[in-house]
Amino acid sequence: MPDDEVERWLAESNLPLEPVTRRVREVILAADSRMTEYVKNRTLTFGYEGDCAGFVQNRDKKRVSLMFNRGAHIPSAFPHLEGDGPTARFMHFPDVAAVDAVADELRTVAVAWCELQASGGDA
Repeated sequence: MPDDEVERWLAESNLPLEPVTRRVREVILAADSRMTEYVKNRTLTFGYEGDCAGFVQNRDKKRVSLMFNRGAHIPSAFPHLEGDGPTARFMHFPDVAAVDAVADELRTVAVAWCELQASGGDA
């Protein structure tokens, strides 16, 4: 069942690429029952035992950007996680087809986050 706070955020945000945002949301939430969603720092955030990822640059009309706050700490290599800094990683989606093309990887990232957190990992 959709969270009222999240649905209100989606309705009020008037996102240029709302269908893309909603598809990313569906994939992440379906990946692992431990993953939750909430509004934090004025954006939709996903987490389990800590923040996993949140949408950034919500006004971009060319792509949806999802920032994995501590993506560098998620074990395994994920070819579509971008970034080389010490902590954050990003995935970008110009349309729903792009989300669907990497949905398996996005699901695996979400599960890996939950497993890391459940094991008391360093993220």
